[in-house]
Amino acid sequence: MAFHEVRFPDNVSRGARGGPERRTQIVELASGDEERNAGWANSRRRYDVAYGIRRADDLAAVVAFFEARNGRLHGFRFKDWGDHKSCLPSGTPSPTDQSIGTGDGTTTAFQLVKRYASGAQSWTRAIAKPVAGSVRIALAGVEQPSGWTVDATTGVVSLSPAPGSGVAITAGFEFDVPVRFDTDALDVTLDLERLGSITSIPLLELRR
Repeated sequence: MAFHEVRFPDNVSRGARGGPERRTQIVELASGDEERNAGWANSRRRYDVAYGIRRADDLAAVVAFFEARNGRLHGFRFKDWGDHKSCLPSGTPSPTDQSIGTGDGTTTAFQLVKRYASGAQSWTRAIAKPVAGSVRIALAGVEQPSGWTVDATTGVVSLSPAPGSGVAITAGFEFDVPVRFDTDALDVTLDLERLGSITSIPLLELRR
C-alpha cells in the first residue's frame, strides 16, 4: 500500500456528506446511571462522495480515480469543504491562526495542528496534509517570509535558526484530509439518458 499525493476531484467532493466520528462505550448500570468511556483519543472522519456526482463525466472521473487507487489499497487527499482551513470557512488563513509551539532555542521542527475549542474544552488535531503554497508562519506574531520550510506530505514545519526561548510559533494554512476508499466495489447505475450514479462511495480518514 502507498499514499498517493493526489486530491480527489474537487467538483465531486464539494457535494459530499460526512464528518468526524468518535467511538464511545456506554455502560448502563442497574440504577439507570451511565458510565461512558472514550474508545478513541482522536476522532476519525467518514465521508460519502456519491452525493457530489451530477453528470456522467463526474461518474467517469470517480471510476478512473477509484481504479488508479486500486480500490481500498492506496490513500489519497480529500478536500473537506466544511473544514479545510486553519480559520473559519468564511475567512482567509493568517499566520497567527493556530499555535504550533513555543521556541526553546534548540527545537527546529514543529507539527501543524488545528485546535477545536468550545468553552473551556478543546481538542488538538494534527494536520499532516497542508496544501502546498498555503502555509504562513509567524514568530511572536510577526509573519516570516523566509527562514522556514514545510513538508506538504507530513505537515512538519522546519525553522532555521531555531526560535528563541519563549517565542510563540503560529501558522495559518489550508489542508486536505488523508483518506482511502472504504469499499472495493462501485455499484454504478446508468439510465436511458446516459447519465449515471453510484449508490454510495464511502471514504475513511487515514490515521497515523
